[in-house]
Amino acid sequence: AYVIYTSGTTGRPKGTLIEHKNVVRLLFNDKNLFDFGPSDTWTLFHSFCFDFSVWEMYGALLYGGKLVIVPPLTAKNPVDFLALLGREQVTILNQTPTYFYQLLREVLADHPYDLRIRNVIFGGEALSPLLLKGFKTKYPETKLINMYGITETTVHVTYKEITWVEMEAAKSNIGKPIPTLRVYVLDENRRPVPIGVVGEMYVAGEGLARGYLNRPDLTAEKFVDSPFAEGEKLYRSGDLAAWLPDGNIEYLGRIDHQVKIRGYRIELDEIETQLLNVEGVEEAVVL
Repeated sequence: AYVIYTSGTTGRPKGTLIEHKNVVRLLFNDKNLFDFGPSDTWTLFHSFCFDFSVWEMYGALLYGGKLVIVPPLTAKNPVDFLALLGREQVTILNQTPTYFYQLLREVLADHPYDLRIRNVIFGGEALSPLLLKGFKTKYPETKLINMYGITETTVHVTYKEITWVEMEAAKSNIGKPIPTLRVYVLDENRRPVPIGVVGEMYVAGEGLARGYLNRPDLTAEKFVDSPFAEGEKLYRSGDLAAWLPDGNIEYLGRIDHQVKIRGYRIELDEIETQLLNVEGVEEAVVL
């Protein structure tokens, strides 16, 4: 269906091979968590260099809904974007937390727009539930949904509706795996860790990419054989997590030096590599 490039540790972005069936089962499966339909209006807010856009495009179009393409200048201005949400009567809004916090200031201020948003779906980076209290107070009927995701497992991996309970707990609760996927939290020997113990997240199921384009070594390193099911692959996320007692997952950051800026994965080593290419720079450290 597409090849989308993500950050790579050597300064060489890696092309992730996503098949049509990966995208289709994301939106159509036996235990679907969403009720998208032809009466919904979505925004195409994100760049198609970022796989959140796949969810936005096909979430709208495969259900016969309406897709409003957000002009780049509007996307950069929360005041203008809020006006668009009101004017187009948007019902499904997808946002990275960083941008939503900026939009939130305008939403909570006095404005003349009648918002009809049914779902706000977060993805791309860690969410701070505590910051959503004001929105939930003003729009109690709007569902706030946190979805952890990875490009290599086709946009989304987990689902968690954020209620007052999660806001009070103030943890980065990413919920449980969506239908067709499974999540394991494993130690360095790929053994499951107990509840509350930090480990690396591995993902299995029908969303896994075919691998990386023309990168067999990297594919073998990241898409490993499962010790739990013969013939099955696990994707090593590089993300730290722990099981909560209720069966949800708490996201705890990265194992490596990768950071996320507005949803984009960036390796700090890559920035160091670029700095070392600058004439007159002998050494560089990026924190």
